[in-house]
Amino acid sequence: MATLRDPNSDDLDVLSRIAGEAGVRSDADAAPYLSDPRDIEQGRAALVVRPDTTDTVAEIIRYCAKQRIGVVPHGGGTGLVGGQIVAEGPLPVVLSLDRMTRIRDVIPEENALIAEAGVILADVQNAAEEAGRLFPLSLAAEGSCRIGGNLSTNAGGVQVLRYGNARDLCLGIEAVLPNGEVLHGLKTLRKDNTGYDLRHLLIGAEGTLGVITAAALKLYPQPGAVVTGMLVVKDPASAVTLLRALQDRLGDQITAFELISGVGLGFIRQYFPEAQDPLDGDPPWRVLIEVIGPGDGGLQDRVETALTDVFEMGLANDGVLASSEAQRTNMWWIRETIPECNRKVGAVSNHDLSVPVSRIAQFIEEGAATVAKLDPEFRTNCFGHLGDGNLHYNVFPPEGRRRDEFTNRRPEIKAAIHDLVAAHGGSVSAEHGIGRFKREDLVKYGDPAKLAAMRAIKAALDPAGIMNPGAVL
Repeated sequence: MATLRDPNSDDLDVLSRIAGEAGVRSDADAAPYLSDPRDIEQGRAALVVRPDTTDTVAEIIRYCAKQRIGVVPHGGGTGLVGGQIVAEGPLPVVLSLDRMTRIRDVIPEENALIAEAGVILADVQNAAEEAGRLFPLSLAAEGSCRIGGNLSTNAGGVQVLRYGNARDLCLGIEAVLPNGEVLHGLKTLRKDNTGYDLRHLLIGAEGTLGVITAAALKLYPQPGAVVTGMLVVKDPASAVTLLRALQDRLGDQITAFELISGVGLGFIRQYFPEAQDPLDGDPPWRVLIEVIGPGDGGLQDRVETALTDVFEMGLANDGVLASSEAQRTNMWWIRETIPECNRKVGAVSNHDLSVPVSRIAQFIEEGAATVAKLDPEFRTNCFGHLGDGNLHYNVFPPEGRRRDEFTNRRPEIKAAIHDLVAAHGGSVSAEHGIGRFKREDLVKYGDPAKLAAMRAIKAALDPAGIMNPGAVL
């Protein structure tokens, strides 16, 4: 690949003219586009450009390819693996999609919606709801993350159990390739076997193979009824058995099955003492479940019957079903506030990982022992999407200490946890991607044949190496 270079003043003038006065940010105005949500690294850029059309994106990419200038696509800036920031090397141009915010079309009869990449996820959800449909991708950052970034990282969230990742919710994409050509793929077809599926090549590529500018998204009917509840379980093994028992009785009506630890609840009480806990006592483990079904009035009875069975089986010790929308909202608030409280406490090492669901209980048990060997006073908050095997496993300093005191321990902790993940046949990146923070992990734990194929694809599509240089590979 060609060697990239810093843009000079002439380059910046040309790029500024292409983007237009409203589409340029530099100096202090560029700061919001160069931040890392966890303050691990500080980004750098020669210029931030904010095109408002696909044609403008293409013109910027063509120029940067010709001049060997790196381009870092930027969505909502909520990524947690450094995929949107460059801390070293030649100064890149950050290309933000935050002005491309049009919902181009909503087609209820096709259960499809076409949105530009800069549309905030919550706005996609609202547009679908206004059309009497559901766009089920849901995650804590949905009020600020953007659909282009969701697709570029193949975002997961809390409803993967029923609806799948972002990849499963995309029918087609429009994208600008590294040579500046536009891939016109916004079809809403469910069947299209006309050669290589470039949509799935670009989804999850984290901006290294091009810039997604718009997407045709898959919609679903709105659920007629929703039942949400919290159940106390003895341990993660009971939670896994509980999940299978409920699936036997309720099938794919279960849309969410979230594991919550007592450590996470303790963090919430520390920073939000006014929080209302739906459950009594201080159970070490609980699950948040959500079930949807037709509005025939029978879903509540079916869920209650299923819960009666699992209580008799000893799989749950206590529990409550939300009897109002306010109670349902409070249950989800608890789950969605855990990451915020984690940031307030300050983790020494964060891990977004997945293991086979059948291995979750053993992994958590061995993980606790692994962390205790490193320092018996470390605290661990393990929580997340147990239904699909995705855990967020975060290690915190001893109570009363700060994470900055243990920065030197981060590589050691990360390696120990990731080695354990690999031993259980899991993945060190479940839903956050590789970015720049996990490149070494990809090499250490990845399949050599896959890595070779990835490098070949990158070289073929982006021979100048301009697209998100240093990310993933």
